[in-house]
Amino acid sequence: MPGCLSYVVARDLGDPDSLWITEVWRNQTSHEASLSLPAVQEAMTAGRALIADFLERTVTEPVGGYGL
Repeated sequence: MPGCLSYVVARDLGDPDSLWITEVWRNQTSHEASLSLPAVQEAMTAGRALIADFLERTVTEPVGGYGL
């Protein structure tokens, strides 16, 4: 995706029914723009059936790291 620097899907070792998804975007505008792309809309529609709940959402600001 344009503006997406990193996208990681990880298992939660404490809960086998949970996944963690971490995204790093160049900026908020890039993330918002991606939500209107047809491929993203299709993925969100397909994924909704697999999602029981969004328990938390945390927005952070990366200050460094490998690959950023």
